[in-house]
Amino acid sequence: MINITEIKEALAHYRWVNDTVDIALVYYLFYRLLLLIKGTRAFQMLIGIGLIMLVLGASQWLKFYTLDWLIRSFWSQIVLAVIILFQPEIRRTLAQVGQRHLFRHLSSVEGSKFIEETVKAAVSMANKRIGSLIVLERDTDLSTIVEMGTELDAKVTKEILISIFLPYSPIHDGAAVIRNGRLIAAGCFLPLTLSSNIPKSLGTRHRAAIGLTEESDAIVVVVSEETGEISVVSGGTIEHNADAQTLRKTLSDIFVKPKSRKP
Repeated sequence: MINITEIKEALAHYRWVNDTVDIALVYYLFYRLLLLIKGTRAFQMLIGIGLIMLVLGASQWLKFYTLDWLIRSFWSQIVLAVIILFQPEIRRTLAQVGQRHLFRHLSSVEGSKFIEETVKAAVSMANKRIGSLIVLERDTDLSTIVEMGTELDAKVTKEILISIFLPYSPIHDGAAVIRNGRLIAAGCFLPLTLSSNIPKSLGTRHRAAIGLTEESDAIVVVVSEETGEISVVSGGTIEHNADAQTLRKTLSDIFVKPKSRKP
């Protein structure tokens, strides 16, 4: 039952400027933290910790003393395990604090250029059965992936992308990474998915694409060396048999800033 007296007393002691700013800052910090870990394994672990805390609260309310003791006994070990298992994500999150937002919508002209070159390269490599793995970064910072490859800073063109994935290229086995319309790295190795639901017919490139998108919000374009099929992978889900039109529309919807409509 709501106690009107307590509410009035709380409002009487509420500092409208200081407390409002304080609450807004805490909200903003938590919001930015969730954005930084969104789409990563750390976010999934955060959900798991939240569920454990709910179980802990329920065990106290229902007076399940054994369950309450068990969770409390292992809580310190759980926190330590989280720090060890997710050290890369924690390090990356701390490194991003204070940095500007990584992903930005490109203008129609900028986005159309790099998307068109990416589509042309993917279609050309598919016709020639040249296997490739093209990663397009979004919100999740992929610097740890970039550091393992050969760092570049080049304009995205059909010719450069094809030359990277030619069989005699020393970096053709890895992935090319595009950030904000620029080719920033090649020869990067991606984490393979551990899911047991992946068809055995899919090769290493597809498993790497799924693995990366399970841990980030990146978009990955895969060209199969065996079949010449173009696939688009996002959120751990793979879409097969993408043609030029489908690939162009998918990338444009994500990376090109929509034109403002005139009233």
